[in-house]
Amino acid sequence: MSRHLRKRSFRLAGHRTSVALEPAFWAALEAAASRRGRSLAALVAELDAARMDPDLPLASALRVFALEDAAERG
Repeated sequence: MSRHLRKRSFRLAGHRTSVALEPAFWAALEAAASRRGRSLAALVAELDAARMDPDLPLASALRVFALEDAAERG
């Protein structure tokens, strides 16, 4: 399993930003987006907009979401 970070770019609130995560987190986020019937970009934008703490890095928020989503599914 590759542990190197993979960077992806998104347009969030009109600004281009890049996020670096481990491949396993990208796979979990893609699966979560698919289950919800939306694109990965749409899910990332939704999670970015929902962050309560603006100082929380987006990468951290995405990792937490992926873990919580996996825990909810058992």
